[in-house]
Amino acid sequence: MKTLTLLRHAKSGWDDTVSRDFDRPLNAKGRRAAEAVGRHMRSLDLGFDHVVASPAVRVGETLDAIVAGYGRRLSPVWERRVYLASAATLLDLIHELPEGAERVLLVGHNPGLEDLALMLVPAAADGLRGQIEEKYPTATLAELSFDGGWPSLAPGGATLTRFIRPRDLDPSLGPDG
Repeated sequence: MKTLTLLRHAKSGWDDTVSRDFDRPLNAKGRRAAEAVGRHMRSLDLGFDHVVASPAVRVGETLDAIVAGYGRRLSPVWERRVYLASAATLLDLIHELPEGAERVLLVGHNPGLEDLALMLVPAAADGLRGQIEEKYPTATLAELSFDGGWPSLAPGGATLTRFIRPRDLDPSLGPDG
């Protein structure tokens, strides 16, 4: 059984005066949220044998904060195609993953990650998929599992096994309001 974990980058700083979206850094709340998610990943003993990430600044900073909480090193393959990718592009990338990889972490952006999760997980009566339909917040992790190889993953072919939002770990990391 293969496991695909989708991680949306943490909250970025819109107040920074960067000339390109690609260069936007995390804000303080985003760093706290990513560290909290990293600590939770450690408590669940999640492990990955392959990591693919967008090279955007906010993704790199998210991974740095995740590692600070996780306590394990992650060595991502920086893949430009993940930056602002559609669900279809992300699925193409997944089909190209090394067959020997059993537990993959894919770190990127919305709406692509949310659309990918909704594409891969069939509608069901349980509330887990419904949480994704409601919103896939920043620094949120979705874990999907499926039988077969990476090239065989098709729409509706995965099971959503976890959906972890920062606000589930610490209410102060929820939406501002």
